[in-house]
Amino acid sequence: MPESVDGEANPSAKDRMADEIVEKSEVDVLIIGAGPAGLMAALWMARCGIKTRVIDKRDASVRAGHADGIQCRSLEILDSFDIVDRIWKESCHMPEMCMWNPGSDGLIHRSSRMSNTIPGISRFPCGVLLAQHRIEAVFLEEINKYPTVELCHNVEPISVKMDSDHIQVPNSHAVTVTLRRARGGLSEHPVTDGLDEAPTQRPCSAVGQSRVHNETIKAKYVIGCDGAHSWTRAQLGFCMEGEQTEYIWGVLDIVPLTDFPDIRARCAIYSAESGTIMIIPREDGLVRIYCQLSTVAPDRDGRFDRSSITPDTILEAAQRIIKPYKLDYKHRDWWTIYQIGQRVGNHFSAQERIFLAGDAIHTHSPKAGQGMNVSMQDTYNLGWKLAMVVKGIAKPAILKTYETERRTVAQELIAFDQNYSRLWSSRPKKGMEDQSGVSMAEFERAFVQQQLFSSGFGVHYSPNILTAKDSSETTDALGGDEGSETPSKAGLPTSHQHLASKIVLGNRFQSFKVVNHCDARSRHLAHLLKADGIFHILLFAGDVSQPSQMDRVRTFANDMTKRSRTIPLRRRHVPITHGNSLHGASSEHTDGIAQLLTIHSAPRQQVEFHDFPPLLRPFDKDLGYDYNSIFVDGESYYEGYGHAYDGYGVDQTRGCVMVVRPDHHLAWISDLEDVQGLEAYFAGFMMEQPHPFYGQENTAVI
Repeated sequence: MPESVDGEANPSAKDRMADEIVEKSEVDVLIIGAGPAGLMAALWMARCGIKTRVIDKRDASVRAGHADGIQCRSLEILDSFDIVDRIWKESCHMPEMCMWNPGSDGLIHRSSRMSNTIPGISRFPCGVLLAQHRIEAVFLEEINKYPTVELCHNVEPISVKMDSDHIQVPNSHAVTVTLRRARGGLSEHPVTDGLDEAPTQRPCSAVGQSRVHNETIKAKYVIGCDGAHSWTRAQLGFCMEGEQTEYIWGVLDIVPLTDFPDIRARCAIYSAESGTIMIIPREDGLVRIYCQLSTVAPDRDGRFDRSSITPDTILEAAQRIIKPYKLDYKHRDWWTIYQIGQRVGNHFSAQERIFLAGDAIHTHSPKAGQGMNVSMQDTYNLGWKLAMVVKGIAKPAILKTYETERRTVAQELIAFDQNYSRLWSSRPKKGMEDQSGVSMAEFERAFVQQQLFSSGFGVHYSPNILTAKDSSETTDALGGDEGSETPSKAGLPTSHQHLASKIVLGNRFQSFKVVNHCDARSRHLAHLLKADGIFHILLFAGDVSQPSQMDRVRTFANDMTKRSRTIPLRRRHVPITHGNSLHGASSEHTDGIAQLLTIHSAPRQQVEFHDFPPLLRPFDKDLGYDYNSIFVDGESYYEGYGHAYDGYGVDQTRGCVMVVRPDHHLAWISDLEDVQGLEAYFAGFMMEQPHPFYGQENTAVI
């Protein structure tokens, strides 16, 4: 891996720069590419107040086609930013999967119907479909609320340099990127939100002004989200490892004219001889048809003649597969063709200064609906880490976990896609002796087995400085080559998995409903864990109606109060706005590295809010008490019993303490008495703070 890079997109660019006006500027983070991965990173930066520039060589967001599927896990992520409602309302929901197979007459027949996702796995019951430009519009609408993020279209990078003398200097502007206006468009083109609404014109960089042709921008960090043909990856000299298959597919986004009965459900349709179709219902009456082009084959070099394929080619192939039903259209929104390839980049970052994400680092077929989802989840993993490092809260070492965590996910994705693509692209078995075909029973079994991964819930992060290892694990169980930095050698924090036996350290934190102790409103616990760039300490306080248990809770609170410098808490959840204020509240209310929430299991009528120690019911002289700090695992008036303690496998009497990372992965579990262990967990990656945050020591008591 190079210690420095010096790349140019166009060798003649340097010669021209002498005759042009060149502006210079500095940012904390430069994001190259304003697709879903880039916008997810930008939203993290906006929420955390990080000075950021986002550039994209396109003149605006995509207007049709491209990615459209949002899996349940991605919906949960969007909910953590409070931007899921618009997508949920405008999208087409996809609760069902239908299988169609050839019968003895050679024609297709429906063989089964099943749920499209695992029932009960998420508070969002199914995945949804919505055009990429409309999804990007929701991101843009939210990002535009914050002053620290600047988005510029029609701008492209032409060179990048990394200063090897400053790479190891914390928060230095070690990366220099030269930008220019992209060809074929005006840099002052207004940024639109993709919904045919009035364009939003925001001040852009110097390169976005007509008198300037180039800009030199110095950044602390760069994120390359610039797609499968990534310029950033090419400048770093990184490569994609994997293979191209012989499977060629066409895609049509149409308003169908058909008598096929399941046109508004997700369908897998296998014909006897003509290939396979996947049908995906879309918003506004659209349907996406993925159609295997079985009559098109690559040459010896693995290439095929794209110019010979038209929308009619795809439609005619689909008509052959869907017989005896009819299929036609008058309106076509978009079409494309692709050859399935599965590749992963050999590196995800250069010196933890320049990062790659999304299609820039992994490519695969689109049929499993993973592309946009995994891409957004890449930067959902990276964004908060960068923000904490830039703000001087966390050590730069946490940035190493991006590659170790997301490379594993990318490799699992490729393995998943290889099997999935084979099943979709193979012909049905003609009999028991047919060894080359795929039986429909095998396909249905594989579909069910792979639902956990395809819905986004199969991701697991192994122990590192951000995710504690279980105390029962040995060095051998954790793995590692001879001489490598295994978790035991690295001195990673220890956790106690058995105290929450039904959830797994390193997995996404599953949500159950709990009841607000003060207003009796039922809320999903994960919905309370907002993407504000902080950790979440969850005190499962147990049955506090028992005096001995309440004593344990008071001891925990006292021990935490003594650690206001090493575990600084955010005293109150203030909805983050562009001004970081609520009714005049000062910005000190958004300091701290962790939010503390209490969930007890006692009968609500037997315990009063003021029975809890002050730390758990913080008071502010301007805003009063935080009544959204204490919840109960109990029966609600209208929405039943969430059974959170049972769902997590936590003892209802004694409880436990958990830490959930800003990206909602479970990081640490222990007893109420183990505040020292909690302190050690944070000490493993936190920078030493020169003074206490607004926190425990300022708590007023009434």
